[in-house]
Amino acid sequence: MAGAFNLLAPWRFVRFARTVQISQLPRLKLHTTSAMSATVGQFNLAKTQLGTLKEDPGNQVKLQIYALFKQATQGPCNTPKPGMLDFVNKVKWDAWKSLGSISAEEARKQYVDLIGSLVAAEAPAEVAAQPAGSSVTYNTLLVSTQDGVTTIQLNRPEKKNAITVEMYNEQIKALEQAGKDDSVLTVITGSGDYFCSGNDLSNFTKIPDGGMEQMAKDAGELLRSYVKAYIDFPKPLIAVINGPAVGVSVTLLGLFDIVYATERATFHTPFSQLGQSPEGCSSYTFPKMMGVAKASEMLLFNKKLSAHQACVQGLVTEVFPDSSFNNEVWTRIKAYAKLPRNSLALSKQLIRQTEKERLYDVNNQEVERLVERWLSDECMQAIMSFFQTKAKL
Repeated sequence: MAGAFNLLAPWRFVRFARTVQISQLPRLKLHTTSAMSATVGQFNLAKTQLGTLKEDPGNQVKLQIYALFKQATQGPCNTPKPGMLDFVNKVKWDAWKSLGSISAEEARKQYVDLIGSLVAAEAPAEVAAQPAGSSVTYNTLLVSTQDGVTTIQLNRPEKKNAITVEMYNEQIKALEQAGKDDSVLTVITGSGDYFCSGNDLSNFTKIPDGGMEQMAKDAGELLRSYVKAYIDFPKPLIAVINGPAVGVSVTLLGLFDIVYATERATFHTPFSQLGQSPEGCSSYTFPKMMGVAKASEMLLFNKKLSAHQACVQGLVTEVFPDSSFNNEVWTRIKAYAKLPRNSLALSKQLIRQTEKERLYDVNNQEVERLVERWLSDECMQAIMSFFQTKAKL
C-alpha cells in the first residue's frame, strides 16, 4: 500500500503553521486508557502501518501523531521553545509540550491506538480498491489498486510474514489478477517489521494421507507454479523491502524489475543449513547478478547480506534511510505509474523474453532437486533440529 506521506516530515506543516496562530491551536485531547500498554513490537508495527495510509488525516491529527511519537521515544518535551518566526517547529513544539508528563508507555499506547483507528477507518476503502470485476478475497494478503499501482502486501506480521501453503496460493492468484487489471505496475511489500521470513516450516509438519512423498510432490508443484507466476508476470514488478528477507523471498528478487530496500533490511538464504537447495531461479540469476563466488557465499554458505551489501552486489537497486523509506520509494513509484502502460509492458517483455525459456528450465531443475532434498534424511534431520532448537528458546 502506498505510503502517501511522511507524517514526521517538517515541510508538511509549513502551510498549516503559517495560517494558524499558536494561541489558536487547541490543546490535544488524547484518549487515556487503563488497558495493557503497547509493546515495542506493536509500536514498531504502528510506525510501519502509518506508511500504508493513503488518506491525509489532517494537520491536527498529524500533530497528535508527531507529539505522541516524540513523547514515546524521548519522554516529556525538554527542548527550548523555538523562536517566534520558526512557525513549523513552534507548532510542533507546542503539540509535544501539551502532552505534559504522561509516561512514554502511555504515549506509546495512545500512538498505537491512534494509528490503529486510522488504519481501520480506511479498511472499507481497501475492499473498494480491489481491481474492477474482481471478487477475490484474501486471508494472508492485502491487495489494493490505486493511482495505477497494484500493491500486494504480505499480511502475517505476527509470523514475520512467513509463507504458508495458503499464502503461496493467494500470491499466485493475486499476481494473476494484477497482471490483468488496469494498473501500470505492481508492487510487493510486507506488513510489520519483516518483508518475509521465508517458508513457514510448519508446512513440513502437515503430512497428507499419501505420506512424505505426496507432500514433497505437492509442495514441488506449488513452488513450480509460484515461481512461474513471477517469470510470466507481464508488467513492471517492484519489490519494496521494508525489513529483513529470508529464503524464497530473497531468491525471487532476481525476477523483479526493481528492488528498493530500507537500510535495516537484511537478505539471508540459509538453504544448506536446513538441508535444502536454492529455488526462485536463484541458481541462475544470482551468479549472473553478483558473480559465482559471491552467489556461492549466499546460496551455499548461508551468508547474510546487509541492504548496502546487497545493493553493491546487484541484488538491490537502491537503499533508503529507514526514516524516509516509505516517502521516498512511493514518490518514485507514483511517478513511474504515470508512464504509458503499454510502453512499459512491451519494453519489459523485450528485456525479459530472451531468457524466459531458460528461467523455465532452471525453475524445473530447482524444483526437482528440492523434491529430492525434502525426502532425504539429511533434510528431515536438519528441520527436526531446527524445531528442537526453537522449542528450547
